[in-house]
Amino acid sequence: MCGIEKILELARRFDIPQGEMTAAPFGNGHINDTYRVVAEGESFIFQRVNSYVFPNPAEVIENIEHVTEYLCGIIDKEGGDPLRETLTLVKTKDGAYFTRDDDGEVWRMYLFIGDTISYDLPDTPALFELSGEAFGRFQKQMGGFPAETLHESIHDFHNTPERYRQLMDAVERNEAGRLDEVEAELAFCKQYEKEVCTLVDALKAGEIPLRVTHNDTKLNNVLLDAKTGKGVCVIDLDTVMPGLAAYDFGDSIRFGANTAEEDEKNLEKVQFSIPMFEAFARGFLREAGSTLNSREVELLPMGAKLMTLECGMRFLADYLNGDKYFKVHRPGHNLDRARNQFTLVKRMEEHWEEMCKIVKNM
Repeated sequence: MCGIEKILELARRFDIPQGEMTAAPFGNGHINDTYRVVAEGESFIFQRVNSYVFPNPAEVIENIEHVTEYLCGIIDKEGGDPLRETLTLVKTKDGAYFTRDDDGEVWRMYLFIGDTISYDLPDTPALFELSGEAFGRFQKQMGGFPAETLHESIHDFHNTPERYRQLMDAVERNEAGRLDEVEAELAFCKQYEKEVCTLVDALKAGEIPLRVTHNDTKLNNVLLDAKTGKGVCVIDLDTVMPGLAAYDFGDSIRFGANTAEEDEKNLEKVQFSIPMFEAFARGFLREAGSTLNSREVELLPMGAKLMTLECGMRFLADYLNGDKYFKVHRPGHNLDRARNQFTLVKRMEEHWEEMCKIVKNM
């Protein structure tokens, strides 16, 4: 974190009112440093892009620039308010969309979208349905954008076969000497060796198209209108890149339809909520259904299963590597997380026919 005076000096490089200005930390994000800057009564979001997570931050911002410009045109045609319904990057006085500090770190600024609220967890099916609506609308609005022109902000982020390979590499290295502890978990993963290729194989076969995907479809990345409670804007576009519709759908379900916390050790508490699944699917397909082809819709439950399995494999690989990627707060934390996700995969399989029927009927 920089000192506030340094923040203000950097903020003054942007094309905003240059009079009285304040800055204070904002939000609870874990990746970027975020501040709310107020300049002569106008509010802005000011962020340092985490160059460890995003090694090419300029490419991340270029993606956001192209996506938000495209969304502005679509929202305008729909009769909406582009300044409220998508993020708006603020240019520097030199006409760029970011600046660099003395350490070479990249900073960017957005217009602040007021009179909105966000929630960390979908406590009710109704709230989760609103999340599905918002991400489905994003999918629909970006349906005509050439996804292949975007940069891959995190290489192989949702490439499940590659995540499986990385797990096998971690097994071979056994860097932290923990291999003997995870025999059951590895056996579980190995039974899906062929299934992990389902989505990428469908893409290669031309059954489903490459799309613009958000790739971090948590409820707290949706701003809701403070008065009506309706979805206003999808935020946190750093991971927007080429992907598959099943990625965004699946990661939402992984996060929102689990009845327990992601690191819950008591696996009896890990259940799969069909009402939450149905609510999100209803909202998502209400908006995106006309955009997706029949094979994409058919594969949405598979997206939920594979995104959950993939996340579990990442936790397990990190445990074998010595807990280098995910922050841990207790011994065995990543192993607990992996077991949690693998249990959720089992719960999904118990409800598999019902999941497929729900999506097909919608």
